[in-house]
Amino acid sequence: MFDAILINKDENGQTVAKSQITFEPLAEGEVAVDVAWSTLNFKDALAITGASPVVRSFPMVPGIDFSGIVAESRHPDYKAGDKVILNGWSVGEKYWGGLAKRAQVNGDFLIPLPEGISMREAMAVGTAGYTAMLCVLALESNGVTPEVGEVLVTGATGGVGSVAVALLAAKGYNVVAVTGRASEADYLKGLGASTILDREELQGKPRPLNKERWAAAIDVAGGQVLANLLSMIKYGGTVAACGLANSMDLPTTVAPFILRGVTLKGVDSVMAPKAARQAAWAALAQYLDKAKLEAMTTEVSLDEVIGIAPKFLEGQVRGRLVVPVAPELG
Repeated sequence: MFDAILINKDENGQTVAKSQITFEPLAEGEVAVDVAWSTLNFKDALAITGASPVVRSFPMVPGIDFSGIVAESRHPDYKAGDKVILNGWSVGEKYWGGLAKRAQVNGDFLIPLPEGISMREAMAVGTAGYTAMLCVLALESNGVTPEVGEVLVTGATGGVGSVAVALLAAKGYNVVAVTGRASEADYLKGLGASTILDREELQGKPRPLNKERWAAAIDVAGGQVLANLLSMIKYGGTVAACGLANSMDLPTTVAPFILRGVTLKGVDSVMAPKAARQAAWAALAQYLDKAKLEAMTTEVSLDEVIGIAPKFLEGQVRGRLVVPVAPELG
């Protein structure tokens, strides 16, 4: 029996509680992992609160990230004692996730813990940080360099945004950090932002084109925010879009794309192939300042997860939340 956060749903609605779970014997290709650290992400908050139907079957253990030590393996790439991490792959939505003492998953979903990163640091990075790195790589693959101009980051105090600001600054970019909380300016400048922009500047009704302002952007918001920033990206610029915190809609026109040659690159971290994951993690190990990572990281216990989840939806969470499930493992 293993402690876990468990979501159930019946005709009376959804319930969430800390419970105990058991597992069937390992199937061929599966790996059992003793979870050391997990995280609390925006998607986990949606699952726990039921605010969006991200959970596809019940009962469900949420937690789209975890790091830990292999306890048992029927996968050729892993053996007992290996340190591993998992991000995405619909874990916590379709398959039981990492907010539990043990996880049992398809071994193809795992990658070895990267060199130079501890299990706690891997979860401080988590899906949010790994997504941020994929976004940075997407910009660079389209020719965005520090010399071309400022790069804007929306949702800058959140998990993806905080890591994106720190990564871009480490690579020499001038970063414009967008936030709706002026009180977080010192936090964002500490991560490396050179300019703070009030979110309200991107909230109005979008025009097809506005004055050119930024060379590129990383967007977690979608909706009017993304439409407005697309209208202000400089000629030939690129926007990496990875979220929909504002809206799934995109109320824009083709004008930025056909009149300014703007590129909108979608970034998916959930189903990204193994090679892309390993490239992102290698870049994170090289460029992410661990002191800045620690500055944006807060620990919350497994017992606190359910109560904290609604704060994501209220925009009250800063940076990264890590969950010490069994920190004595490493």
